[in-house]
Amino acid sequence: MSTEILIIDDNADIRNILKDLINDAGYKTRVAANYNQALIEIDKKLPDVAIIDVKLDKGDNDGIELLLHIKNKNKDIPVIIISGHANIEMAIKSLKSGAFEFIQKPFDQERLLNFVKRAVENYVLKKENKELQTKLFHSFDLIGSSQNITKINEQIKKLAITDSRIFINGPTGSGKELIARKIHKQSNRKNGPFIILNGALLDVKKYELELFGEERADGSISYGALEKATSGFLLIDEVSEIPLETQSKILRVLTDQKFKRIKGSHDVKVDVRIICSTAKDMKFEINNGNFREDLFHRLNVFQIDIDPLNKRTQDIPLLVNYFSKKISENYNIREFSINPDNHYLIDYSWPGNVRELRNLIERIAILSPDSSEKISNIIKESLKVQSYEIIKNDKTLSIPLKEARENFEKEYLTTQLKKFGGNISKMAKFIGMERSALHRKLKGLNIKDLN
Repeated sequence: MSTEILIIDDNADIRNILKDLINDAGYKTRVAANYNQALIEIDKKLPDVAIIDVKLDKGDNDGIELLLHIKNKNKDIPVIIISGHANIEMAIKSLKSGAFEFIQKPFDQERLLNFVKRAVENYVLKKENKELQTKLFHSFDLIGSSQNITKINEQIKKLAITDSRIFINGPTGSGKELIARKIHKQSNRKNGPFIILNGALLDVKKYELELFGEERADGSISYGALEKATSGFLLIDEVSEIPLETQSKILRVLTDQKFKRIKGSHDVKVDVRIICSTAKDMKFEINNGNFREDLFHRLNVFQIDIDPLNKRTQDIPLLVNYFSKKISENYNIREFSINPDNHYLIDYSWPGNVRELRNLIERIAILSPDSSEKISNIIKESLKVQSYEIIKNDKTLSIPLKEARENFEKEYLTTQLKKFGGNISKMAKFIGMERSALHRKLKGLNIKDLN
């Protein structure tokens, strides 16, 4: 698909000059002659690059408003601002608002074309980087022969063809987002967007802004997750973390199928399929007054429960072989072999679940060891097997499994905490857990951080 440039200028001669110049350079073009036409073109389909006159028919800086409108939709799209009334203040304002370049009329055609070429290269590079970053995740399948995974794969096939709301319950790193993406991929909304709103990572004051968007005083609009997900899916991850006040507003949206943006006066219709996920016990959250029961029943039309990896150890050899092959392909490196029946892998408790296992295989792939012994050493070091064996061979064999597991997790996490000098972020990344989940785990095991 060829690159498309949107040209927005109220001067017909300028529009035609730009259109001919850019078409001759091999790019497709669309044009808009005023502010309202520009909004229609932008909302209809985002361009790869936009060239905008700073002053159109709405006001002195309506080109800046259009720039912000585009950036709210996709911050990676380069916007070149042109002006016949340029000054240093205007240039600074444009660049601070996110413009890729600022050029004054009358402009040198070669210089402008050079800006366009660099803008296209910039956009393509960012797009490719994003694709590379998500390639590993998006290419993964839900692998396993356990009863739990077999059941979930069957549920996905049945649920994908419906429009029911789904609630996915499972520990951090077990594959909740992967399940949601598989449902999206097999649904009749597969060509629509897949938007994620992570309840655990948002500032409490920004939930409604992120969800509903905002109409600003300058006339620009910040779109929320509900609008961004139109005709597609919205995954609300860690939904249990959403404040009660916002929960009541979500319930109203589900009832009315419409909402108003913050400071907005007009209703926006909802056309979104919602999937929620959590690592928490929702009955406990409801009984303790942290989550509305009526909202839970609205969201939980169908529930999918995914077990932690240590409850489906028969899936581990399959996952090891799968990740080894897939990661080699995606990184374009020599295939490597890991003994999938390695007892260290089978016996380990996997507090970070499948994500932790995947991270381990990825670590091995990056280090590219040239022998099975070196691979085994990486596994031992990564899983802190020595600490595990000390505990395993101790009196732990005479206590219940739950207590033994807690003892090991406490020893393991305390060792990691010391190793990373109390840096929770680095520690979470290394062991394959989300930062918020790690904090909860440390608190639950009564492990104090070093800070």
